[in-house]
Amino acid sequence: MNRPLGYALLTLALAATVAANLVAELDPDSGWPTVATVPGDVIVSKVLLAVAVLAGTYGLYVLVQQVLVRPMVSKRRAHDARNVFRLVLGSLAIVGLLGVLTEQWLGVLFSLGIVGFAVTFALQQPLFSLLGWLYITIKRPYQVGDRVQIGEASGDVLEVDFLVTTLWEINGDLVTTNQPSGRVVTLPNSTVLSAEVFNYSWEELPYVWNELPVQVAYETDLEFARQELRTVAEEYLGEEMERNVARYRELLDETPVELEVRSGPTVNVSQEESWVTLRVRYLVHTRRSQRVKNELYERVLARFNEHPNRVSFPVSRNR
Repeated sequence: MNRPLGYALLTLALAATVAANLVAELDPDSGWPTVATVPGDVIVSKVLLAVAVLAGTYGLYVLVQQVLVRPMVSKRRAHDARNVFRLVLGSLAIVGLLGVLTEQWLGVLFSLGIVGFAVTFALQQPLFSLLGWLYITIKRPYQVGDRVQIGEASGDVLEVDFLVTTLWEINGDLVTTNQPSGRVVTLPNSTVLSAEVFNYSWEELPYVWNELPVQVAYETDLEFARQELRTVAEEYLGEEMERNVARYRELLDETPVELEVRSGPTVNVSQEESWVTLRVRYLVHTRRSQRVKNELYERVLARFNEHPNRVSFPVSRNR
């Protein structure tokens, strides 16, 4: 779809409207054939008006599409605006078509109200999904591009349509490392009305807290190991984590929640049956969590192996 097509459709709509008015002003006794007791000029006029409605609404949609795909417009906002615009134009097109064909505008609106009331009982599930779409559009528990978990399904949101949400699956039954499985999951929008929604890449802060566990033997100098683990994490994560933590604190200040959040990584110690687990906690972008964890683990092992006299691993023990 492009701008010339949109202008061409609007021109066609204008031309069809003018032609319909000209046909309506012709002398009814000018020799128009009659089809099922309906004068031919009336049929032609109504067809032209129907063409005008369809061409006009679609041409307007094409032109608005060109505005929404501009680089300065957020893809997420454009997706939502496009869906709303499609719904509005589609509704107007239906009302317009029925109106020009029946010439009973009030009757059309009344009939649509009755039909909508009947559809409420006949198609409850699609209706709930449409209500779910309205909830998603207004409350924004997630939007296109977010990484979410809805019920038991996890993935990146590809599309939010009127009735369904499409996810590019993460993890699932095939992989376990926060990587795409290659499958596409389709969920009815009504799911958000009855299931938990976890958003891991919220627009205000697309970062999550991660933990990397490292197991060491009881003979390890725990204070030294903790300090080395914290140092490695600080060197790798650097100032990026400080900036993200600052934003995290700003968001916390806007809520009644009171939490102490440190600027850098922290290390917690937990005692196990045959070893001690050191867990370094850090803030990371949700889509880089596994990559950061892999790199950080390699750096930690290399640093610990430089000090075999102070850090030992629980070798030959049940782990």
